[in-house]
Amino acid sequence: MGEMSMNKAIHAAFRRDLGRFVDALERFPAGSRQRAQQLATAWANFDEQLTRHHEGEHEIAWPALESIGVSHDVLTQMDAEHDTMAAALTATRGAMASLRRTASAEDAAAALTAMRELQRVTVQHLDHEEAEIEPVYLQNQDSAALKAMGRQFAKVSPSQGGTFFAWVTDGAAPEELTAVTSGIPKPVFTVITGLFGRTYRRTVAPVWRS
Repeated sequence: MGEMSMNKAIHAAFRRDLGRFVDALERFPAGSRQRAQQLATAWANFDEQLTRHHEGEHEIAWPALESIGVSHDVLTQMDAEHDTMAAALTATRGAMASLRRTASAEDAAAALTAMRELQRVTVQHLDHEEAEIEPVYLQNQDSAALKAMGRQFAKVSPSQGGTFFAWVTDGAAPEELTAVTSGIPKPVFTVITGLFGRTYRRTVAPVWRS
């Protein structure tokens, strides 16, 4: 089984959710305000996770990576792709808000179009980032710079942390689970997800079981 960074496991969660949204919107039952509300709930979580991730990369990850040899030009290109992704995220945010209000077939179709574009630009960026940076993460995982980066990313509230871990492991493949949990003592992970991940498990996870 190949080794994988935590970053790549997070990317896998974004890909999963984008696929879930596209599938759900393709099958959206016109007029179903209940389903529209469910998807809006899942969207709010996805929007927050993706926004926090790419903003955190710019503020925390890029300086750490540049300090261990990733070129400034590569990181500038990553930021440009983040800008493209953010624009698609904004468009999709508006489309999902409209669907939540109306639950109409027309707004479901518009949301699907926006979601497919968000999926396209996001996956394109994730693929590029992994090609450029995943080897750097794996080769330098024990470096002081990346350990400090990890501590910075960990500075979140318990509720944010619990939601993140419940989300990133929801549907994760075994190698992704290993990448997420390998640096966390099992009792700690159990408490984080069990106690502070309850909101995600109660409100978001069931959306994908419907």
